Amino acid sequence: MDTHEHHQMSGHEHADHGAGHGTTTWSMAAQATLHCLTGCAIGEVLGMVVGTAAGFHNAGTIVLSIVLAFIFGYALTMRGVIKSGLTLAAAFKVALAAETVSIAVMEIIDNTVVVAIPGAMDAQLNQWLFWGSLALSLALAFVVTTPVNRWMISRGLGHAVVHGHH
Repeated sequence: MDTHEHHQMSGHEHADHGAGHGTTTWSMAAQATLHCLTGCAIGEVLGMVVGTAAGFHNAGTIVLSIVLAFIFGYALTMRGVIKSGLTLAAAFKVALAAETVSIAVMEIIDNTVVVAIPGAMDAQLNQWLFWGSLALSLALAFVVTTPVNRWMISRGLGHAVVHGHH
């Protein structure tokens, strides 16, 4: 399923996203967080894999992961809103408004977790510690970011911005 097809399913799931009032459910927040996590995780994992395989210093690997997480997170949102007829520049503005806080929170959490796990930043691609710490960090980022997204959606912010373009 396309990352934005779920928005077109029945029209009821996100009826009050942008209203800034009404009920914002945990399900809505979880869907928004999963959407954001998809792009974030693609970039984060790719950055960690490339940085580790290339032998980058830990700081370089983290910076690469963060940059790629933002790029992929924004790109997934832009892909969906461009389909609604927005120009590339307009789609980028929507992505910035919709995803910046969510991606930033996720990146703070997942990188902090990986750095805090002893040996995780020095683990190699063929070690369970590399993949396990990365999976744990993304799962914890989801748990922490979901309430943030719920709060933002309830105020017509964050992922709610995207829904005005479907």
